[in-house]
Amino acid sequence: MHTRAPRTFLLSCGGTGGHLSPGIALAEGLAARGDRAVLLISHKKVDTRLAGKYPGLRFEPIPGTPFGGHPSVLGRFLVSQTKGFAAGLRLVRSLRPAGIVGFGGFTTASVILAGAMHGVPVALHEANRVPGKAVRHLARLARRVWLPPGVGLPGVDAAKIRAAGLPVRAEITRVPRTDAAVRLGLDPSRKILAVFGGSQGATPLNQWARGAARDLAAIGVQLACVTGLGKGEAEFTQNPGPSGAAVRSAWIPFCDDVAGLLSAADLVVARAGAGSLAEFARIGTPAILVPYPQAADDHQQANAGYFAAQGGGVVLEQDSLAQLTPLAGSLLLDETRLTGFRAALAAVDAAPALDYILDDLDGLVAGRANPMQERAAAA
Repeated sequence: MHTRAPRTFLLSCGGTGGHLSPGIALAEGLAARGDRAVLLISHKKVDTRLAGKYPGLRFEPIPGTPFGGHPSVLGRFLVSQTKGFAAGLRLVRSLRPAGIVGFGGFTTASVILAGAMHGVPVALHEANRVPGKAVRHLARLARRVWLPPGVGLPGVDAAKIRAAGLPVRAEITRVPRTDAAVRLGLDPSRKILAVFGGSQGATPLNQWARGAARDLAAIGVQLACVTGLGKGEAEFTQNPGPSGAAVRSAWIPFCDDVAGLLSAADLVVARAGAGSLAEFARIGTPAILVPYPQAADDHQQANAGYFAAQGGGVVLEQDSLAQLTPLAGSLLLDETRLTGFRAALAAVDAAPALDYILDDLDGLVAGRANPMQERAAAA
């Protein structure tokens, strides 16, 4: 029986956990099918920290900084993109990838341009319900664009577009709640509220959690707050509970065990990044979503509204944080409503995106000669 030779794919996914996590999921899926992936990441600390958890995958830092209108920011962006393009060209020429997948963010453009110049099939994945600048501007170079169900992209050939959710890492699977709570250093017999501002934390949510810990403890609710790197040290605090017994709160700079955190939590207060929402659905953890008001094109508001409409939780605006403590308390004490949220999330996660994307990517590159491979074979 003929066995296909392993193919190499470049996955541009650096800059935030929301871009890198689905890239890791896709790399895991490609490896399981006998292919190789090189994940192109940024030099940011969050990328380095997350990449370090996956010694079996290959990561390559590539130059890049976020776009901005201020002259100094724009200058850094242009210089870094030029360096990133040169690095992308070197990788494309040396690795001769069968395909390139970009997940958005500031590391994507240079590699997509380098690949398209050499005739490599390019695909883009947009997880948010409002496509970002990178996907909008690069879509014309792509042969495939994966968008969330029901989301379109004006001006892009409809034949390129496929509806697909966000691939979730293999490790994001529900574990026994008692074990997960104990790993956090919390009491599994008490309610647990997770506060999760994404891979880099959210200062307003951290501040709210510090101020709310005492009131939540008074009704027996423990906190597990992921503060973000550089936003505080790991520690436990405690406040008096309803019977006078101490109720703990855990403060975690970076969460290496997202599956455990969400499995332990009865409810999560979070931003509305698409990656986080896919993980909440996979684990089945209801959420109070506080969209980041400065998110590009207000995409977190759109994400949050869709998540709530699907029945996975509720939305609270950041300027209404004064209402968050009573809202969280009432939901945590309403097991009927929590059960309804969990049932809705199970339905949301019923069609995982990874296998669909892998099959579609395989169809995109299979049977189509790669111009670079043709040139290499003829040399």
